[in-house]
Amino acid sequence: MNLFDTISNDIKEAMKAQDKVALATLRNIKKVMLEAKTAPGAGDTLSDEAALKIIQKLVKQGKESAELYQSQNRTDLAQEELSQVAVMEKYLPKQMSADELQAALKEIISEVGATSPREMGKVMGEATKRLAGRADSKAISNIVKELLA
Repeated sequence: MNLFDTISNDIKEAMKAQDKVALATLRNIKKVMLEAKTAPGAGDTLSDEAALKIIQKLVKQGKESAELYQSQNRTDLAQEELSQVAVMEKYLPKQMSADELQAALKEIISEVGATSPREMGKVMGEATKRLAGRADSKAISNIVKELLA
């Protein structure tokens, strides 16, 4: 069962459980996935990789919205965003710890042969491919800068 079908089934489960937060969140995810699926050139298909990218994007947007609400002293709205993010994160692969990420990036840097900050682009290209979904691109960027400096 692909990720799109899993989310469709989980919508039914959220309805049965009367979980309003999960239901609203999953419906939003499905809406965005349907839009991607029916976009010109998509061929009415959506790979799990593309679905994961959609969920990652929605998680990032939710976290940014929560930060914005926090800065405006709207903790009620921030909590709502964070609870939706928690629902979405269940569908993402397990995130790497800082130590795991650093070790993986050291390995990638040695494979690519990068020695200076000028070669950060080569490292980032490879790192984002390999670590997609398992690490935040901002965290990857920060660690690569440290390691190449």
